[in-house]
Amino acid sequence: MKEILIPRISPYSFIFPDPRNSSKEGLVAFGGDLDPNRVLSAYKKGIFPWYNEGDPILWWSPDPRLVLYPHKLKISRSLKKILKKNIFEVKVDTAFYEVIKSCQTVKRREQEGTWILPEIVEVFTKLHHMGFAHSIEVYKDGELVGGLYGLSLGAAFFGESMFSKVSDTSKVALVKLVEISTKLGFNFIDCQISSDHLKKMGAEEISRERFLDELEIAMQKPSKIGKWELGIRN
Repeated sequence: MKEILIPRISPYSFIFPDPRNSSKEGLVAFGGDLDPNRVLSAYKKGIFPWYNEGDPILWWSPDPRLVLYPHKLKISRSLKKILKKNIFEVKVDTAFYEVIKSCQTVKRREQEGTWILPEIVEVFTKLHHMGFAHSIEVYKDGELVGGLYGLSLGAAFFGESMFSKVSDTSKVALVKLVEISTKLGFNFIDCQISSDHLKKMGAEEISRERFLDELEIAMQKPSKIGKWELGIRN
């Protein structure tokens, strides 16, 4: 078996190696820093940072890749009932920092710690102010109880993380994200790594090769930069 050498990213360059040449696990490179423009360059090539505290920055492009095509969203009967009752208020881009901090701190089953380190919070907050990162917020009685955040580039949304303090609120946020993605003409929502939770809502695994091919097409369209509004138009 041919050994795959993992290259180190130069702190003076935003160029990444072709992820098609990386291992199936998807480790593309390591090193560099989380300069916002470096992060944008990575996502445009289907690469994202994912590492633990104390480790060097690791850049990934896994195979297979989990994606959600907006038209394939599955909404269960129970979730339809919840949406119909309008017991939650949904907002967009009004509390980005609070959402990413909640994603960082809310505990999840079978998960110890978090990969959302302080420097991840910092760079995505910067990207939000630059108009690339967005949040969906779900409120109940004025309290933030669920949501998600991610990056918008070209005709794609790269989902990063979601949280729920009240049952089903992350699902409510995802439904709103799909609605906005449809209005904006996004080709897909990148969910990155396999998740049974997201598969039940219509996400599917595709090969890295197919994902990168579809990503190239999506990146040919202009990015929707700036704050999102609930009444967003095409």
